[in-house]
Amino acid sequence: MDFFKKKPTVEQQIRQNDRVLKKQQRDIARDRGALEREEKKLELEIKKAAKQGNKQAATILAKQLVQLRKQKTKSYSMGSKIQSIGNQQKLMNSNMKMATAMGTTTKTMTQMNKVMDPQKTMKVMQEFEKESTKMEMSEEMISDTLDDILDESGDEEEGDAIVNQVLDEIGIEISGKMVNAPSAHGGALGESSKRNAADDEIEKQLAALRDL
Repeated sequence: MDFFKKKPTVEQQIRQNDRVLKKQQRDIARDRGALEREEKKLELEIKKAAKQGNKQAATILAKQLVQLRKQKTKSYSMGSKIQSIGNQQKLMNSNMKMATAMGTTTKTMTQMNKVMDPQKTMKVMQEFEKESTKMEMSEEMISDTLDDILDESGDEEEGDAIVNQVLDEIGIEISGKMVNAPSAHGGALGESSKRNAADDEIEKQLAALRDL
């Protein structure tokens, strides 16, 4: 029937061992208490025999007392060993837990090292940098080509035509005004005043005609 029993886990085995050790300690403490009571009893009998002058009885009782005290010392020693075994068991359990944690961590690191291959990662980064450089060069070449195409002759006239078309669509007649507009740098000094005088003369002639 024991063959079909489920094997206990480490934690279960430790708890079971701990219960056994505690029971043994209680049994030893109980026996030691009995020895102490017997020790006090022997001490009283030795004193009684000594008072009675019975040296032979006192000697026999004294030897029994010595053996009893030796047994009590052994009891203390055994209790200390049992306690030490319990502490060692706890230390072993703690070490096993740490070893298990280290094993799990090692397994995790191994899996990560398999996934994160340094050589492969470095190669990917190098390829990325290479392709990125190619893309920048291609973009620069395309941009330069577009600039060359847009800067060809005739583009300025085409741009002016587009501007005039837009202005016409929104109802602004700019062409004639631009032609008749005086130039800021054209003409000699005094030319403007001469035109003003001529205009005044024309106005006078028109007024005279209206009076006729």
